[in-house]
Amino acid sequence: MSFADLGLSPKLLEAIAAAGYETPTPIQKEAIPPALERRDVLGIAQTGTGKTASFTLPMIERLSKGRAKARMPRSLVLAPTRELAAQVAENFEKYGVNHKLTMALLIGGVSFGDQDAKLTRGVDVLIATPGRLLDHFQRGRLLLTGIEVMVIDEADRMLDMGFIPDIEKIFNLTPMTRQTLFFSATMPPEIQRITEQFLHQPVRVEVSKPASTADTITQNIVRVPTKLDKMKRAILRELLRQEDVKNGIIFCNRKSTVDVVAKSLQKHGFNARPIHGDLAQAFRTETLDKFRNDEVQFLVASDVAARGLDIPAVSHVFNYDVPIHSDDYVHRIGRTGRAGRKGAALMLVTPADDKHFDNILKTIGAEEIEALDFSKFFEENPITESGGRREGKSDKRRSPRGDRSERPSRERKSRKAPAEAAPDAQAESDAAAPANRKDETRATNRRRGGESRSSRRREEPVIGLGDHVPAFLMREVAR
Repeated sequence: MSFADLGLSPKLLEAIAAAGYETPTPIQKEAIPPALERRDVLGIAQTGTGKTASFTLPMIERLSKGRAKARMPRSLVLAPTRELAAQVAENFEKYGVNHKLTMALLIGGVSFGDQDAKLTRGVDVLIATPGRLLDHFQRGRLLLTGIEVMVIDEADRMLDMGFIPDIEKIFNLTPMTRQTLFFSATMPPEIQRITEQFLHQPVRVEVSKPASTADTITQNIVRVPTKLDKMKRAILRELLRQEDVKNGIIFCNRKSTVDVVAKSLQKHGFNARPIHGDLAQAFRTETLDKFRNDEVQFLVASDVAARGLDIPAVSHVFNYDVPIHSDDYVHRIGRTGRAGRKGAALMLVTPADDKHFDNILKTIGAEEIEALDFSKFFEENPITESGGRREGKSDKRRSPRGDRSERPSRERKSRKAPAEAAPDAQAESDAAAPANRKDETRATNRRRGGESRSSRRREEPVIGLGDHVPAFLMREVAR
């Protein structure tokens, strides 16, 4: 089957051919025809199977006729992250090159003024993250009553990021006559509830079971006998030095770990850059562009980059941390082995990760993932009892209180040595000195004609109120 068999117009077919695609993927074969018939679609497919084109192509076909009104977009695409929203925008520009459709991208980290200007002129396609979309709506800059087609992309990621209340609110702001296209790689119960509430008799398209991995990806793990980060970073560097590693994305569970691993790799001469939600949008966009253009070899990322990013030529994915949620493993390794290419996914597994690793095996339906033999590496790099601390760091730490009695008494002896070695005359002069330094200070103050407040309080007792008795206290008591 070709794209021409799906019922697309000649202009769209020309744009698809120019993009280098000839045969639709399974999700595209099943989702595009009902979408062209203006039916609601619930699409479930593993990441990297072409879900984005499954809704962009029929949307362009439908929006080719008609005109947008000011502040009333004709279609809406909601994405969980800025990067995914920007990628969807790139797809609309690529496939809509032969159509005069206007588009606006509403994401955080960009000036409101530029976005307002586009909305004022009117847009056919509005691509947004939920938070920025609601910001514009609350400012009175946007109306959603003209939405003809609404798309929810990576719905399960919306759930993970806490966007479900925002999604429900946005659904209620759009007309009931809209067409809804709902796409996700997994289908948790909460997402199922949303589809039952807001989709009208949807066509369910499921080309692969939820949370399955592509056959083009070779999966391996490395058993790490300790959870020490120093050892894990050493193993990671060893994996990156393999000859077949062209480039790769390294996933960590925490943003702080992303920064540490990226700095460590840069220190050891690797061309790596971090990307996570706390970094400025301009830096994140620049990093992704450089990674796509092979100016950056390794991308150290949090799960902000795990969902939906279309970077076709990623040779390897490295899970520095075992993901806490098993579905995230599917999304992470889905960054490689895309569009029929071969890919490899490797994961470092410590004894503390066994529970999460077992959940991953159950999710992907595998009995085990083959472990690489790193025994020689561990022999050459033994684990020290100090846990890989920096040299000299333990010397600076204070020892426990219970060990104070066992400390060498050199400091105490050195302090006492001058007094013990002093001559008798010096000892007599020390004995003649004032025993109490406070008394000496007090005597000096008296010679200077001044006394401290505390001494005056003790030496000058106050009797009654003196001449400063208030008048109301002198009145006779009425009897």
